[in-house]
Amino acid sequence: MRESDPGERRVALVPKAVATLVKNGLGVVVESGAGESALLPDNLYTDAGATIGDAWSADVVVKVNPPTDAEVARLRSGQTLIGFLAPREADNQIEALRKAGVQAFALESIPRISRAQVMDALSSQANVAGYKAALLAAMESTRFFPMLTTAAGTVKPASVLVLGVGVAGLQALATAKRLGARTTGYDVRPEVADQVRSVGAQWLDLGIEAAGEGGYARELTEAERAEQQRKLEEAITGFDVVITTALVPGRPAPKLVTAAAVEGMKPGSVVVDLAGASGGNCELTEPGRTVVKHGVTIASPLNLPATMPEHASELYSKNITALLDLIIKDGKVDPDFDDEVLAASCVTRAQES
Repeated sequence: MRESDPGERRVALVPKAVATLVKNGLGVVVESGAGESALLPDNLYTDAGATIGDAWSADVVVKVNPPTDAEVARLRSGQTLIGFLAPREADNQIEALRKAGVQAFALESIPRISRAQVMDALSSQANVAGYKAALLAAMESTRFFPMLTTAAGTVKPASVLVLGVGVAGLQALATAKRLGARTTGYDVRPEVADQVRSVGAQWLDLGIEAAGEGGYARELTEAERAEQQRKLEEAITGFDVVITTALVPGRPAPKLVTAAAVEGMKPGSVVVDLAGASGGNCELTEPGRTVVKHGVTIASPLNLPATMPEHASELYSKNITALLDLIIKDGKVDPDFDDEVLAASCVTRAQES
């Protein structure tokens, strides 16, 4: 269906996925104009076998962003909803969905296990965000990323530091490296050092470890945070570009780039903060805006995947269809909650109404 969030250009199902679902004997209804922002007009959906109509009346509703109050009101008891549902956010719609009798699966809650990787929408969209973050940094920078040798002389490559080396961070490192920059990665999980080196980057070792559950970092203690801040401030000032991606599920983003660190960076340097929606990793971040402080450009885009709607939608659509394969059996919604993927991702069950 058509996403209602301002600036959202992704769509939950692309025509190729629709064709697969139809081939498997399922009927697919697409809201008119649902894919227009992703450059996917209605005729591509009808060519794939979909019907253009009231997608909210379907047995299973799939979307990208959490539903609004008005959208929850359009759902009926017994329906199944799949999408990003913000289960760790205090102001989510999960209780409203439960009261409406809607069975809902949150893609953020897909467990990070091998067999569920194809359903991991957080990772697929983080890949897009990391790629675009490196491009955004290059665009905002006053310096070349690669080393350039010309008749006028040689320009040394830019130095890029990525803080938080999950999926987005690794993709940012890999993309910056392909652009010719000298890249360095840092994370409080020491086990990712080999992954950083695998994409051609150096590892910044501050001697602080905070590996947590599910592949995420745990929250640092006060003493660890103070030590990390001191060492990071010192390191950050030597880089031309800093890209931050550090998140702690259900908590405000850790402040890794202090105002003092920004002030110590060379004028013309860039900070791209991908944690703006959770408060930002930089003390001077203004979520959703690009500002200049102490001669340093600080960009905090809130939904980078939406700026690449074609590929972001294609990846998200594959996540959705893989999850549908588990939920729908013989043409009926019949999830097996003994399956750890479904048990973890289901935030409301139909019988709770």
